[in-house]
Amino acid sequence: MTDAAPLPTYRLDDGVAVVTMDDGKANAISPAALDSLVQALDRAEGDAARALVLAGRPGKFSAGFDLATMTSGVEPMRSLVEAGARFMIRLYALGIPTVAACSGHALAAGALVLLSCDHRVGGDGPAKIGLNEVAIGMGLPIFAVELARDRLAREEFEPATMQARIYDPNGAVEAGYLDRVVPDGDLLDEAVGDARRLGQLRTGAYALTKTRVRERSIAHMLDTLTADVAGLTGPN
Repeated sequence: MTDAAPLPTYRLDDGVAVVTMDDGKANAISPAALDSLVQALDRAEGDAARALVLAGRPGKFSAGFDLATMTSGVEPMRSLVEAGARFMIRLYALGIPTVAACSGHALAAGALVLLSCDHRVGGDGPAKIGLNEVAIGMGLPIFAVELARDRLAREEFEPATMQARIYDPNGAVEAGYLDRVVPDGDLLDEAVGDARRLGQLRTGAYALTKTRVRERSIAHMLDTLTADVAGLTGPN
């Protein structure tokens, strides 16, 4: 028996909730990691955090949903995807500014987490960022398509989804996965600084405006989620 992978950690830094994913490997989103991420959102809300930063480990933001779970059977795969979708939709709707510190590769569900955050800062090291589901034989679920439609540049939306186009950090800025790129060594400080700046905005006004901007997309994602996932087939 091997030890369980370390779970995401949480700390409150002068009003900014900092959640760090570092399992020592690819930061795959397993059921246990997902539970920890959901609890981190609960803690941020309970702490009345002004903003939230979601960071990865050096070289890896997240490789997406845990492959062992995704290939263990249809029901475990569907359960993980639905739970992951509900986490991402909650993150997308969270009433405080959310900032991703993309420290490296962000593929599949890892790229969707980027799309779920309000502001995305990437490191300038080598990284692959994008939705590679079609390339591995898995159709994108509706919630993923809607996040991509909302956040990606119009001219990159179809290449990024249907063609599984993958980007380096600078290309990811042009596509809409990232908002800016900074030196790797400055990434977390820059992301926390951006979160602190955004956290100075009036929280109620920010939350209300975010709701008005995103409520139609969020309602559609939630309304279609269960039925859509029920027909989902895993990678092949």
